[in-house]
Amino acid sequence: MKTVLKTSMLAAALSFGLAACDGPKENAMEDAGEAKAEATEAAAEASAAAGQITDAQADKMIDKGEAKADAMEKQGEAMDAGATPTATTTPM
Repeated sequence: MKTVLKTSMLAAALSFGLAACDGPKENAMEDAGEAKAEATEAAAEASAAAGQITDAQADKMIDKGEAKADAMEKQGEAMDAGATPTATTTPM
């Protein structure tokens, strides 16, 4: 678990160094994705500490949260490049 946290912190630090190269939509999507990933990580670690889930289950939750954050960043990058977002919405 500590390794995952250290890796996440390193990735976040590196992303700040590259932020100047990103467009505004990519930065916004990246920030939102990172916030969600951090919330997921905190919830997973709390659940594991409380004995509600195993460490392996918590790691899977964290991995899924990080993958979703990466996908959000790529979506923002595509939006900055002029592509249409890939998210779908349901008409009301």
